[in-house]
Amino acid sequence: MDAFHSQHQKHKKRLTQDQVRLLETSFDHGKKLEPERKLHLARELGVPPRQVAIWYQNKRARWKTQNLELDYNVIRVRLEHALIEKRRLERDVIRLQGELEKAHEMLHALNYANPNPPPIVSTVLSSTSCDEGGSTLGNNEEFQFEKLYASLMGVDGSNWV
Repeated sequence: MDAFHSQHQKHKKRLTQDQVRLLETSFDHGKKLEPERKLHLARELGVPPRQVAIWYQNKRARWKTQNLELDYNVIRVRLEHALIEKRRLERDVIRLQGELEKAHEMLHALNYANPNPPPIVSTVLSSTSCDEGGSTLGNNEEFQFEKLYASLMGVDGSNWV
């Protein structure tokens, strides 16, 4: 270290709580330290402007780290909620696939048991496919299927099974 820096280090004093409070208040009003503000704070605190600048630099680094930690925690909580929602939706898909399979089995059983099923059953049977858990129903057929399903399940009181 050269003579200037070693001499400067000897005279550098630790900031008091009041000085730190003033710097904290100043930092809360602006994270960027303008040269005029640096000189004003140094005079007010009775410390070299370089000490004020270093304090600001360190404070900004701590502030950024704290913000990153907060952002990380927010993202982590959002991810946890998204994973919970994903698991809930996966359970719903499995449950709905089971209901769909049961409905298809009922439709096929009805078609086998009743050679002249109501028109809605014929329409649904002729327009559904269950490849890979999916359905190729159009909007009208979906409505008819829902109506049939509700009827088969006795939801609307017109259970004809």
